[in-house]
Amino acid sequence: MAEEVDIIVIGLGVGGEEVGGKLAEAGLRVVGIEDTLVGGTCPYWGCIPSKMMIRAGNLLAEGGRIDGIAGTAQVMPDWAPVAARIRDEATDDWDDKVAVDRFTGKGGIFVRGRGRIVGQDRVVVGEREFTARRGTVVATGTVAVVPPIDGLAGTPFWTNKEAIEAKAAPASMIVLGGGAIGLELAQSFARFGTVVTVVEAGDRLLALEEPESSELAERALAADGIEVRTGARATGVRHDGEAFTVTTTGGDVTAERLLVAVGRRVDTTGLGLDTVGLDPKAKAVEVDDRMRAGERLWAVGDVAGRGAFTHIAMYQAGIAIRDILGEPGPAADYKALPRVTFTDPEIGAVGLTEAQARERGIAVATGFATTASSTRGWIHKAGNDGFIKVVADTARGVLVGATSAGPVGGEVLGALALAVHAETPIETLRSMIFAYPTFHRGISQAIEDLG
Repeated sequence: MAEEVDIIVIGLGVGGEEVGGKLAEAGLRVVGIEDTLVGGTCPYWGCIPSKMMIRAGNLLAEGGRIDGIAGTAQVMPDWAPVAARIRDEATDDWDDKVAVDRFTGKGGIFVRGRGRIVGQDRVVVGEREFTARRGTVVATGTVAVVPPIDGLAGTPFWTNKEAIEAKAAPASMIVLGGGAIGLELAQSFARFGTVVTVVEAGDRLLALEEPESSELAERALAADGIEVRTGARATGVRHDGEAFTVTTTGGDVTAERLLVAVGRRVDTTGLGLDTVGLDPKAKAVEVDDRMRAGERLWAVGDVAGRGAFTHIAMYQAGIAIRDILGEPGPAADYKALPRVTFTDPEIGAVGLTEAQARERGIAVATGFATTASSTRGWIHKAGNDGFIKVVADTARGVLVGATSAGPVGGEVLGALALAVHAETPIETLRSMIFAYPTFHRGISQAIEDLG
C-alpha cells in the first residue's frame, strides 16, 4: 500500500532540506528522500570544508607577508589541524545524524535511498511507495563531471570529495580544470607544500568571468608556485601505482595525485522523469519563474540549471515554498546572480560580464579601478592585488554587472550586487558617501571611471 503524504521531496541537499523542513513546519506531511548525506555537497564536500581549507591556507600566506610590515615570521605548514577541523567541526566525520534529526524534528519523515518517480505524484524508494496530495519537489543536485579521457577510468583520481577528505597534503598534484573549484583547491594545497600544476583546456582560467579576473587568478597562483597550463587538453592518463602521468596537448605532467575538477553535471539517471513528461536526458530540469517543472511538480537547486551555488538553491527553495503554500511573493529573477571564487585574492562577480552585455546588444560602458590605487589598498600593501570593474547599460543609466576582486572581494561584492539587483541609477551611486579608507570605496573610483 502506498503511503499518502502532502509533499515528496527527492534530494535533501540545501535546497531540498529547506523546502522539506519549512513545509513540515507549516503543518504539511512531508517525506524527504536522500541517498547520501542530508545537507548535500555543501556542508560535507563543498562550501564549508573547502573554506576551512582556504582559511588555513590564507593564514599561512598572511604569515608570509609579515616581513617588511610588522617584523619577521617563520611559518610551518601542518595539514593535520585542517583535516581534523573538517572532520570534527564541519562534517561530524561525514555523519549526517544532526541534519537528519533537524529535518525530522521539524516534522519531516526521512527515508534513506534513491527516490524514483513512477507517475504523477507517485515516488518509490526501496520497498516503499509514496503518493503526494500536493506534489513532488526534485532537488537531486549535481555530481562531478568525469571526462572520457583515455585511461582515466579505473584510476584512483580525486574529485572534490576525496580532496576534502584528504588526511594529508600530497607531495604533488595535477588539477584538471581551471574553474572555481579547481583553483580554490589548487591554491589551498599549494600553500601546504604541494607542488601543483593546473591544466586547463581553454585559453584562460575562470572562462565565464572577466578576462581581468583570469589574469589576476593566474598571477595569484603563480605567486604560490603553481604552474598553470592553459590551452592544454588532456588526452590520456596513466597511473603506475604511485603516480599519475597526464598526457596533454602541451606535454606530459606527472604527480602523486590527480584532481579532476572540470565541472559538475545534473544526474537524473533512474529518477523517472519520463513518467511525468520530462526529458530524462536534458542537461537540467526546466522550470518556470515559480520553480514549477510540471503539474504539481517543482525543481530547485543545481538540478534546475541556474548554477551549482548554495545561495541559488536557498533562493529557489523560498520561491517553491511560497508557491506550494499559495503565498504571495516575487518570481525568480537572476539578473543579479552573485558568485565568488574564494581564491586569495577573492574574485566576486554579479550579473553580466562586459562580453555578455555586448552579446545582448546592450550599449556598454565600463569603469575600472585597481585595489592598489585606493588608500586602503596602499595601506594593506602585501597581498593587495585586485580591482573593481563595473559594467553599465548607458541607455538605462544602471549597472548590469560588476566584478570585485581583492583581499575581501566577496564582501565588497555585496554593495555591487545590491546596485545591480535594485537597478540603482548610476547618478545615485555617484552621489553616495563611501566610507574612507575602505576597500569598497573603490566602487566610487570605478563609477567615476565610467566617464
